Amino acid sequence: MESKLTPEAALASLGWQIELGATEAVGDAPVDRYTLPEKAPKPAAKPAHAPPLAAPAKAPPADPVAAAEAAAGAAPTLEALRSALDVYPHCDLRRGARNLVFCDGDPGARLMIIGEAPGRDEDLQGKPFVGRAGQLLDRMFDAIGLARTGQTPEAALYITNILPWRPPQNRDPEPAEIAMMRPFMARHVQLADPELIVLMGNISCEAGLGRRGVTRLRGQWTEAYGRPALPMLHPAYLLRNPAAKRDSWADLLALKARLSTSSRR
Repeated sequence: MESKLTPEAALASLGWQIELGATEAVGDAPVDRYTLPEKAPKPAAKPAHAPPLAAPAKAPPADPVAAAEAAAGAAPTLEALRSALDVYPHCDLRRGARNLVFCDGDPGARLMIIGEAPGRDEDLQGKPFVGRAGQLLDRMFDAIGLARTGQTPEAALYITNILPWRPPQNRDPEPAEIAMMRPFMARHVQLADPELIVLMGNISCEAGLGRRGVTRLRGQWTEAYGRPALPMLHPAYLLRNPAAKRDSWADLLALKARLSTSSRR
């Protein structure tokens, strides 16, 4: 078929295409348009509305208390329990603390003292009750023949805290922090297996009894973690309120009497 385009018209058409930007060949070889089929095959139709991609499933948020129960329950020894606490990731207090404060004294002692939380001195040394309050605690229990350095289980103390990390500015522990540490403390008592427990201060009473108000609870025997327990005023409270030392002396005498009459292991 003879083209009806004159050379001049073809040249004008080429110039118009160049002005539009069609300056390069689409393929590497020329295409003979006269040999192509009249109608090219249509591409496969695309669905009008492609189904949306499913969002990746999100993992449910971790339950700190459940994680604490699992970690504590799997610890066969006190050393393993300490290691479980050391890697427990859900308590933010660990980020600002210098040391994990786990225990002091004889783990075979008949009496276990459970305090509240480490202070500055405890955080620095990694041991509970080593500041001014700890020095007063030592004098209090020395008066009834007990010490953390006692040579026998009958003369020894075993001391720990509800929280193993120091709260910022020595603030009170928050309820969520107490809740996630309670399973560790329950396992701690189970592994140490003391005959009697002293709940030293409000936070210890809240964790062990579910109640605060140690000034009302003190001096009354109760049960915590499956053991006979005596709530007592915290030595830090006694430093601020020396008149309350009389009440603590009465509690110490009651504790001494209970130890002298309780069954020995």
